[in-house]
Amino acid sequence: MDTVIGSIDACNPDTGDICRPPNGTVSTVQNSSPPHSTTTINPCEATLGRYLARRLVEIGVTDVFSVPGDFNLTLLDHLIAEPSLKLIGCCNELNAGYAADGYARSRGVGACVVTFTVGGLSVLNAIAGAYSENLPLICIVGGPNSNDYGTSRILHHTIGLPDFTQELRCFQAITCYQAVINNLEEAHELIDTAISTALKESKPVYVSISCNLPAIPLPTFSRHPVPFVLPPKVSNQMGLDAAVEAAAEFLNKAVKPVLVGGPKMRVAKAADAFVELADASGYGVAVMPSAKGQVPEHHRHFIGTYWGAVSTAFCAEIVESADAYLFAGPIFNDYSSVGYSLLLKKEKAIIVQPDRVTIGNGPAFGCVLMKDFLSGLAKRIKHNNTAYENHHRIFVPEGKPLRENPKESLRVNVLFQHIQNLLSSETAVLAETGDSWFNCQKLKLPEGCGYEFQMQYGSIGWSVGATLGYAQAIPNKRVIACIGDGSFQVTAQDVSTMIRCGQKTIIFLINNGGYTIEVEIHDGPYNVIKNWNYTAFVEAIHNGEGKCWTAKVRSEEELVKAISTATNEEKESFCFIEVIVHKDDTSKELLEWGSRVSAANSRPPNPQ
Repeated sequence: MDTVIGSIDACNPDTGDICRPPNGTVSTVQNSSPPHSTTTINPCEATLGRYLARRLVEIGVTDVFSVPGDFNLTLLDHLIAEPSLKLIGCCNELNAGYAADGYARSRGVGACVVTFTVGGLSVLNAIAGAYSENLPLICIVGGPNSNDYGTSRILHHTIGLPDFTQELRCFQAITCYQAVINNLEEAHELIDTAISTALKESKPVYVSISCNLPAIPLPTFSRHPVPFVLPPKVSNQMGLDAAVEAAAEFLNKAVKPVLVGGPKMRVAKAADAFVELADASGYGVAVMPSAKGQVPEHHRHFIGTYWGAVSTAFCAEIVESADAYLFAGPIFNDYSSVGYSLLLKKEKAIIVQPDRVTIGNGPAFGCVLMKDFLSGLAKRIKHNNTAYENHHRIFVPEGKPLRENPKESLRVNVLFQHIQNLLSSETAVLAETGDSWFNCQKLKLPEGCGYEFQMQYGSIGWSVGATLGYAQAIPNKRVIACIGDGSFQVTAQDVSTMIRCGQKTIIFLINNGGYTIEVEIHDGPYNVIKNWNYTAFVEAIHNGEGKCWTAKVRSEEELVKAISTATNEEKESFCFIEVIVHKDDTSKELLEWGSRVSAANSRPPNPQ
């Protein structure tokens, strides 16, 4: 049966209004198609620009992140005119893309609008990151006038050649569909195909719209569009049954099996099925670092993050000594494998990808959806809590940091002890690439607390834009972002957009004078950066407009006071807390991880 994207059946068929999900929710998939309204749209609204706007609202996008340019200005006029759509102007295209990435992590889909080539090439890095993380993202570009296609004219904002395909060719590698709209007749079809492909493939798409088209009325746009209907993905039933039977036999004869959740559970929409299997099996449950936040850490059999040599204490020992392990949606890259040093054996593993299951060295079963497989396996698995009991038996509670002297410089482990105390169901954590990866991994997430970071792509500076987008999508939660000074310098400008949007985020800016994660992989003078007065920088951006509060802390006593202010008197303000720490104050996990990644990077060439 076909399924409808968006909260469509909540709409009133008499008015034809397009409804949107409330802030902080992901667009839902309904099981039935509502009656289609035939209400005629006001002619001034029957334009390409308004059609695109209505389609975005329909799938749950109520905020679009943009940077204006002369090729997209008319399109922006028509997006602004849509009552249910808010345009969020960003300081640069890179941050607009990062914001759409963060927004998609909460809402299930995001969108950004930039101008032709000079804007499109600027946003590429963010779109590539979204592609690596399987995020549906609509990247909209204001393109050249339709009359310029097929001519030998040279346009501004290009590299000076009469070739308009440079931008398109760049996007082809990092999007799953590209639509170049330079005539009105096929515009609605191209837009619908692009959006539906992004939703089906859970990847970014590229939509270029000629600058002279958004304002032109056309009969095609005179009625409300037919709601999106996407055919659901289904498992091959024979393959599913065979995979479940083989996996149950494999696991039921194991003595101490474990479950490990991976990052592709998000795109497979299999988190609930994974928990169902965890409940039924009684196995010890771990999570890969890039899947933190997708498995409930309050689960009674949760044993921590499995990250090889830098795992949560006592977690790697249980996983790697198991005689069978099921990995749901893993990505084994050089970072997640700590320089290819995981002590796992293929013959002991069941690897479950979004649509494929591989058991040991074989067999493999294709056309089997992860959520169907995990749910089916939960009904066939025998309860076995041996691994969890072993973990419980050897587990020693983590010690607290040594108590600091009143005037002692603040240590990072003390900082994160206080951040831990901030977390609740009303918060979400964003961790920037760097030592924040490792320190935030050790945070214990309360039920309902969100968590996001970008591990596969690992682009420094991602978190500033992503925090903007994520906070805009879930105004009911307070976002806590942990960002290093080096990363912050890459994308700092859009703190101003957070203030302008009235967000109440808390940013902990960890100032240790450089790119610490690079230092621990391979040190050199290039890892030292010019120190800023970060609080003064944010105050200059604030400039007396909006709610903003800053603090610079050097000791635990100052930190406690700052957090108290941020969570009480300034709880409705954007809060920026600069934390001054020693340049060599890093987590022990980063030291171990950095040395192993360095060893992997410096392997000599194979003999020729």
